[in-house]
Amino acid sequence: MDKRNLGLLAASGATVIYGFNHTIAKNVMPIYIEAFGFVLLRVIGATLIFWTLSLFIKNEKIKKEDWPRIFLCSFLGMFINKLAFFKGLELSTPINSSVLITVVPILVFVFSAFFLKEKMRFLRVFGVISGFVGALVLILYSPSTSFNAPNIPLGNLMFVINSSTYGLYLIFVKKLVEKYNIITLFRWLFLIAIFLNLPVGFPEFKNVEWSHLPFWDAILPMIYVVVGTTFLTYMFNAYALSKLKASTVSSFVYLQPIVGIIYAITTDNDSLTVLSVLGMILIFMGVYFVTKKIKD
Repeated sequence: MDKRNLGLLAASGATVIYGFNHTIAKNVMPIYIEAFGFVLLRVIGATLIFWTLSLFIKNEKIKKEDWPRIFLCSFLGMFINKLAFFKGLELSTPINSSVLITVVPILVFVFSAFFLKEKMRFLRVFGVISGFVGALVLILYSPSTSFNAPNIPLGNLMFVINSSTYGLYLIFVKKLVEKYNIITLFRWLFLIAIFLNLPVGFPEFKNVEWSHLPFWDAILPMIYVVVGTTFLTYMFNAYALSKLKASTVSSFVYLQPIVGIIYAITTDNDSLTVLSVLGMILIFMGVYFVTKKIKD
């Protein structure tokens, strides 16, 4: 298998793990742990894993000029991104989170046009508008509350913030994953993220009754989120970014709703409405036109 296909396989694997995560993480919050405390748990767990693995590879020094970019990527991808996603998941529903994450390729295209001077074509501009309208439908016209979702519109807005910061993260981290070993890079990104998340996450983290957590309902899902959704997905996506364009990697998020919706519905954790389907269609149309290859 050539390196491009391995990159595509890695991106697909990360997407499937993320798709299950929407429901698995949702069922833990806020019963056993609150959103910001969960984010702190994620970055601590990932930091321990990456620093342990770094003991078995050649030590690599980060160049002085790359530290500002590393800090920015940690801030976007391991701090704001994570807080917005988990708070959104706590307030909204698994289906909304899996759908709204698909605006990432649209945002990556917009950011690439701004930062990397990619060409703006009519169909892609139409796709951006379609995705934006679809996101607005889900934010403004979703039910205000439902079972285990106390503020759906605000939660959906958090998902858009999550997608925006993740899109920026993909743009800025690409040069780093091409330059440094993945493990070296992520041990520093997550270590910085601990200090960024401590002020907001520690109050909720210390409130968790760790000795009374049930294994199947709390501990196992937490392990899935730390090892699967945090460690494996970042490894898979970083490898994919080293072999593929950032816009190609970001386009894999449109698979998340397929996995997320099927899992959420079959496990009776969510349901679909007419307006949510309309919003999904508009977002999927947007993703299609933004990622569609256009001849010059």
